[in-house]
Formats: sequence, C-alpha cells, structure tokens
Amino acid sequence: MIKTMSFAMLHFSVAFTIAYLFTGSILVGGLMALIEPACNTVVFYFHERAWQRHQHAQDMPSAIEPDEHEWAYAA
Repeated sequence: MIKTMSFAMLHFSVAFTIAYLFTGSILVGGLMALIEPACNTVVFYFHERAWQRHQHAQDMPSAIEPDEHEWAYAA
C-alpha cells in the first residue's frame, strides 16, 4: 500500500509540474494533477480487462481452428 501511495504522489506531482510549466497557472496545474490521474485510472481499468481477455484467449485453444493432423485421427 505504501508503494501505491508513493506512486500516486509521484504521478500527481509530475502531472502538476508539467501542466504548471506549460501554462504557468497553479490552478491549471492543480486541476490537471487531479483530472489526468483520474482519467488514467479509468482507462487502466478497461485496459486491464481487455488484457485479461486477450491472455485468456491465448491460454485456451480455439475450438474453431481445426487440428492440422485431424485426418490422421479419423478411423
């Protein structure tokens, strides 16, 4: 949990610093430090779901693809 919190603080700090350097506004920097990580959290959730679906599909052999040696098993 400490690692997660330290990463969050680092992320907020980077988002604030970049927005502040580009705009010169503490308000914009503060808003970006809140909005950007929140958006990333939502996007990451959907990315993880898609990635798990992709991994699951790779782990399971497809029933649609025929075995190239299927002819040898026919009796």
